[in-house]
Amino acid sequence: MNLSDLPAVNASLNCLSAILLTAGYYFIRGKNQAAHRNCMVAAVCTSTLFLISYLVYHSQAGRTVFREPQWFRPIYLTILLTHTVLAVVIVPMVLVTLSRAVRGRFELHRKAARWAWPLWMYVSTTGVLIYLLLYQIFPQK
Repeated sequence: MNLSDLPAVNASLNCLSAILLTAGYYFIRGKNQAAHRNCMVAAVCTSTLFLISYLVYHSQAGRTVFREPQWFRPIYLTILLTHTVLAVVIVPMVLVTLSRAVRGRFELHRKAARWAWPLWMYVSTTGVLIYLLLYQIFPQK
């Protein structure tokens, strides 16, 4: 594996995180707390691996700039801005939500998860979308 493989790895980790978040939501709706817990812990681990891989990639490769097509650039930048802001916001939200579950404070956990889950899903899915836009749909030269 080399540096140029990491964007695809990052997108795969984001995709896996979104799948785990969806499964976790499904399981808790079905009152399967053990399966929910396992999916959510796996989502935290997957997102942590993503963050490490993302930081390694960008520490070596630098910034990736979306240039073409010019008409799509404002749309891309809007997606990137919301993704980036929410990626920063979601980290403490996930940690608070997780800590409440670990401590058995499930009512507080549910209140935090109502906000954390959709934002985390947005960050995970837009992470995949950003990869697709930069490397597959509109590969940047």
